[in-house]
Amino acid sequence: MPAPMPCWVPAYVGIGSNLDEPERQVAAAVEALAGLPETRLVSHSATLRNPPVGPQPQPEFFNAVAGLLTQLDPLALLDALLALERRQGRDRSTGLRWGPRRIDLDLLVYGAVTLDTERLTVPHPGIVSRNFVLLPLREIAPALRIPGLGPVWRLATAFDQ
Repeated sequence: MPAPMPCWVPAYVGIGSNLDEPERQVAAAVEALAGLPETRLVSHSATLRNPPVGPQPQPEFFNAVAGLLTQLDPLALLDALLALERRQGRDRSTGLRWGPRRIDLDLLVYGAVTLDTERLTVPHPGIVSRNFVLLPLREIAPALRIPGLGPVWRLATAFDQ
């Protein structure tokens, strides 16, 4: 009997940067996502400029969202994203939340999975309150249903002006 075919799961990754030529950092991250093992980059949004979240005075952010198909499980994909951040110069040891960063890769959605562990929560807990996530996500996947929250197109209307 042949081995079962591996399952491809759609996953969406938020990308952000506000240091060291942030537009170039976002583009480099998209290119790096295309090279992940057992993963295919299928789409990515345009880059959106926005003010930083959090109290620290810092430069504005450049954000995008990438759509992937992956055979990695959620934690393996998270580990791959963290490794990409390290290769691109991100230092998470400072523990500073919402501070300036060269690159930030967040696993936003992983198929229809809901997961809440010490290491990973999907869907990403801040997804509905962040225009810099929902607007780029609507650009590439408007019909995507975020588990427990609804379709992206509807959630993103909160940011239409």
